[in-house]
Amino acid sequence: MTPFQTVLSAVCLPGRKDPMTGLGAIFRPQLAPERLRSVARIADEAGLEELWLWEDCFREGGISTAAAALAWTERVKVGIGLLPVPLRNVAITAMEAASLHRMFPGRPILALGHGVQDWMGQVGARAESPVTLLREHLVALRALLGGETVTTEGRYVKLDDVALDWPPAEPVPVIAGVTGPRSLRLAGEAADGTLLTASTSTEGVRKARQLIEEGRDAAGRTGDEPHQVVVYLLTATGPDGPARLKAELEAEGDGAVPGLGVAGDAGTVAKAVQRLADAGADTVVLQPTGDEPDPEGFVRFAAEEVRPLVP
Repeated sequence: MTPFQTVLSAVCLPGRKDPMTGLGAIFRPQLAPERLRSVARIADEAGLEELWLWEDCFREGGISTAAAALAWTERVKVGIGLLPVPLRNVAITAMEAASLHRMFPGRPILALGHGVQDWMGQVGARAESPVTLLREHLVALRALLGGETVTTEGRYVKLDDVALDWPPAEPVPVIAGVTGPRSLRLAGEAADGTLLTASTSTEGVRKARQLIEEGRDAAGRTGDEPHQVVVYLLTATGPDGPARLKAELEAEGDGAVPGLGVAGDAGTVAKAVQRLADAGADTVVLQPTGDEPDPEGFVRFAAEEVRPLVP
């Protein structure tokens, strides 16, 4: 099994080698950074496979929180979903990613994306062509993390004889967090995996898979390792779970989209996870509502109650 396959488990779909669906949970940045320590430690103790963090403007930094979570734990994988590429020079992204992978081999998972364009505009980093920027960033980043010396003169990414002194000791995946058709094809062309938001329905996962494969075909990457797809699933538990789920979906403008999110007990959540897996998700990450009253309990629920019910 390759390092990438150990990072993200795969479902039993054509071309997959591991029959298990990966499961994770999210620490949302609506929580204060100092709350992360207790959530991360419980995730580790409870046996959760993956704990995902967000770099939302202007709340918490992705690399800093991931490094802390990795240092506080022993085994749980820590994902950042996602790092907005307009905010970073690709050399900095590569240096930080390589450092995490060398200090915590096999445990960091980094996804990169366009970022929310309004936020990028607020900080003067909005790109005229987000797709071009992401393409250039992904290509250069994968090369740098692969130990290559890179010289390139792109529209946005410009490097002159740049190489990492301390590249990762093993190959590591680069994941694209994207939504639109052009960006999904780009993920297939230039990334090793794709992260989909909680606004993605089961049919949306199927369509994303098709677009990703079109990109892989166009880039001649059909012989590469299987492309891994991670999907967030908005999840609410407890007696007020249905009301909290409905309120968040409406607040995000997704209230009219059928089949998004899940509210209920472990069995109900596990069935929703399986539907996404059947549609093509390799890993499903449970996303609590922004007003989740018990983040530590949510992580324990995912690890101890939902995980045993997900094949």
